[in-house]
Amino acid sequence: MKIGFVVLYVNDSDECARFWTQQVGMVQKGSKQAGPFSIVRVGFADQDFSFELVPLELMKDNPSGLDLATPSIAFHVDDLDQARARLVAAGVPATEVGAHTGIPSFAFPDNEGRWFAVTGS
Repeated sequence: MKIGFVVLYVNDSDECARFWTQQVGMVQKGSKQAGPFSIVRVGFADQDFSFELVPLELMKDNPSGLDLATPSIAFHVDDLDQARARLVAAGVPATEVGAHTGIPSFAFPDNEGRWFAVTGS
């Protein structure tokens, strides 16, 4: 597993992206649509790490207990099913692998209830 990006839950992803790019000096590294919502990824041009700016409204029905005031860390793995099976075997509860916002992924909570996403790389 490697850290892929940090999710920031925002009111307006396009406006937030303008802040990070125009005022902080990051570049847009990608964007995608999830229904009517834009999800924008920003980061520094010379680094792999990025922020994924996810609209709060998109997340209203997602894992119960997910604290949208706290950023979420997303991990990348080569094999989602294998990574999920390893976590479950170690006693970590995990959601089923699904295509949330069009991206195959699953999620798991830590011992304090913070949720983490795992996506295929």
